[in-house]
Order: sequence, then structure tokens, then C-alpha cells
Amino acid sequence: MEKALADFQSLAKQLLADEKVNPMAEFIPAEELFDRLDLSLNEEGIDDETHLEKLKELIIATPRTATNAFFNQLYGGRNEKAVLGELLAVLLNNSMYTYKAAGPQIGVEKAVIQKVVDIIGWGENAGGAFATGGSMTNFMSMLMARDAANGKIRFQGVQQKMTVYTSIESHYSIPKNASFSGIGRDNVRYIPVNKVGEMNPEDLDKAIAKDINDGFTPVLVNATAGTTVLGAFDNVEQISAVCQKYNVWMHVDGAYCGSVIFSEKYKHFLKGLEHVNSFSFNAHKMIGTPLTCSMIFVKDKKHLRDSFANEAEYLFQTDEDEFNLGKTSLQCGRRNDALKFWTFWKSVGTKGLEKLVDHQFALADTARDYIKNHPDYTFYSFDDSISVCFNYKKVSPQKLCTALYEKEKLMVSHGTFQENDFVRFVTINGQNKHEDILAFFKTLEAFVDENYNELVASKSIGETCE
Repeated sequence: MEKALADFQSLAKQLLADEKVNPMAEFIPAEELFDRLDLSLNEEGIDDETHLEKLKELIIATPRTATNAFFNQLYGGRNEKAVLGELLAVLLNNSMYTYKAAGPQIGVEKAVIQKVVDIIGWGENAGGAFATGGSMTNFMSMLMARDAANGKIRFQGVQQKMTVYTSIESHYSIPKNASFSGIGRDNVRYIPVNKVGEMNPEDLDKAIAKDINDGFTPVLVNATAGTTVLGAFDNVEQISAVCQKYNVWMHVDGAYCGSVIFSEKYKHFLKGLEHVNSFSFNAHKMIGTPLTCSMIFVKDKKHLRDSFANEAEYLFQTDEDEFNLGKTSLQCGRRNDALKFWTFWKSVGTKGLEKLVDHQFALADTARDYIKNHPDYTFYSFDDSISVCFNYKKVSPQKLCTALYEKEKLMVSHGTFQENDFVRFVTINGQNKHEDILAFFKTLEAFVDENYNELVASKSIGETCE
């Protein structure tokens, strides 16, 4: 083990050194991957020196999500305290289903959950759980909503027409989860949004009323705190009023931007959160902990037990159920995702998390100010979002983003909203500085100037990856 840890340290040092020189990894087309890298698995093993060299080749070729050239996904960066917690979790290798197997690590998870529900403003009956990602926490909310509407479903299956409601800009996991839960993809109602991507509460009200009249049972309204493209926040207060009117479970999917709860300046985006039934956010996004670190919180923790508890004498043999987290989780064996978040939070305090969230909005302000003061840009998003959407010199966003990636300059994505296509630039890496934001635009502009004719041609260097 000591030799393995020394090898890890050696590989990590080499990666960090290379990242300083090359913030983008070498582009390897998918069709060339197995020819360029030795990923084969053979009957016989290899010696330690060759093994280390193969590992080095692999990590050096892997896309770099922690550098100042990565703006592609809704995560990024590398917080050293959180990484320390992650490494310790791997070394300890506890499974979080029982106190017997995890001991004080159960306390770590419970401490994180309790602090968040206190911030939300829920009472002593509130609780929560960790899951493998935002799709999974959305699934858990749908299952709890379904079971709250009809407790017999857990035993007899779905035997009535149920509906769920979400905005047309919500996460793609909602229809998948409707399929998994037995509600059905066809029974997802997509509510229109306003000009900045926020769900229209009036249309929601009308949709629920119509479904009730048509003999459906509405069970869940999914609101979004940070839509995937524009980073918009649905109006929690107005939507919760509709949900209370019809007695429908309300979940707030804050996977992207739910971490604004830590910020005095920006928590108003989730005003009224204390009135919802469930809420989730990903600490591997705005908080910058390693993947994955997703949590769901419920106003009444009995719903976690009602939907997910199952007796297993071979497993739950000691201690009270409050410390056997397998009874409130969708999973059985589960890695310790709480420790990395707890390690970071313990180090910087809640004020440190607030500073991190505020900094990301400040970085987005820098990007917006730059775009608005340079006439070659067209701005498509809005203030107070960490998603900054734009076009540059009318170049196709898809071609530009693909070309930047293939030419190893930048990783940034493109998006669409109300028939407008644009570059979607996210400032979610809280370790970036304002100079890194400006450097992004300078790199993009230089690249377009050098490749303009190819980018605007009918067949461009960006068309090879559709």
C-alpha cells in the first residue's frame, strides 16, 4: 500500500506539472483511442515500471476538468481540502449502509444533512440522504411523491393514471425517472417558460386543473434551481402556492445552483424553499468537491423510510435505525461521498462556502461585462446567472466549440434556448480568477481570427464531431 501511495503521488505530481504547461489534454478522436493508447487487458500481468508508464500515458491523455481552460460542464476545478477528504474516503473504504460498517463516518453524513436542513429552515422532522447524482436525487423525489400520493403503490404497483410536472427547460432525467417509477414518460407535463427560462406558474395551475378534471392524479411538481442551459431559477414561492392549492408534492432540483442557499446575497433565488417537500443540490458543482456528491433533503424524513426502507436481518444487526443509513437510501452498498464535502466545509466554514458561491457570480459578471463592451459579441442570457451565453462574430456555436476542443485550445459547450444557438460559458470553477475569464475570451478571439474562413465555410474543422 505504501508503494501504491508513492506511485499515486508521483503520477499526481506529473499530472499537475503537465497541466500548468498544457491546460488541455491532447485530442484523441474516439475512433483512434484504442490504437493510440494501450487499454488492453491480457492474460499475464506487467511489471511495475511498465504499469506505471501505462497509467501515466492514460492520465496525461484524459480531459482536464480542473484547469482554467475547462468551461464545458457544470462542474470544474480541484479543491485541495475536498480532494483530501475523497482520498481518505477511498483509503478507508467504508460502506455507508450501517453504523457497524462505517462508524463515525455515519456521523459525518448526518452532520452535513442536519446543517443543511437547518439552513433551509425546516424543523426537527427533516432529514436527507446522499445519492449518486442529480438524476438519482430527482428519482428519489419522484418515488417519495408517488408513494405519498398512494401508499399502496409500494406493494401493489401503479394502478392509476398519475402525472408529474416540470418546465420545458428542466433536466432530462425527469422523463427517464417517470418511466422507471411506473408513472410513464407520456404522463410528464412540460410547462412553458418565460423569456429567461423560468417556469410559468399560471400555466402549471392550468395543467394540473385540467389533469384532475380528466381523471389523473397529479403527484409531483419539479421546479429547477439553475436550468441546465441558462441557469434560471423557477419561482419557488409562486409554484409552491400552486402545489399547496392542489396538495401536490413539490421538489426543487438544485443540482446545478442549489448551493446559493449558502449565500446571503443570492439565496433569495430560492425564497420560499422552506415550504417545499424536497430539495436537492450537488456539492460537486458550485461547491467544487470531487464527483459525485449529491444530496436530497426532505421536510419530513418519514418519507425516506416509507419509500426506501426494507428489512434485512443479515445486514441491519446492530444499533438504532437512525444510524443505519441503508434504510433511508435507494442503494445498499454506498461509498462515503459525505467526507469530502465535510472536510472542505470543516476547513472553510459556512462563510467560506458563501465566499465560493459569491465568487462564481462575480466571475460571471466579469464575463458579461466583457461581452457587453465588445461589439463582436451577441449576448443571449441574463444577469445573476453563472451561465453566460453568447455568440462571437456570428460563427456557428457548435462548430466553434468543437473546433476549440479538437485543436486543444478550450473546452466549452454550446446550447439552445427559444431557437437561439449560442456558446454556453459557465463560471462554476471557483478557483478561477478574473484574469482567467478574460484569458478565455482572448484565446477564443485569437482562435476565431486564425481560423475564421474555415469556421464559416460550409464544411468546417468543427463538423467532424456531430
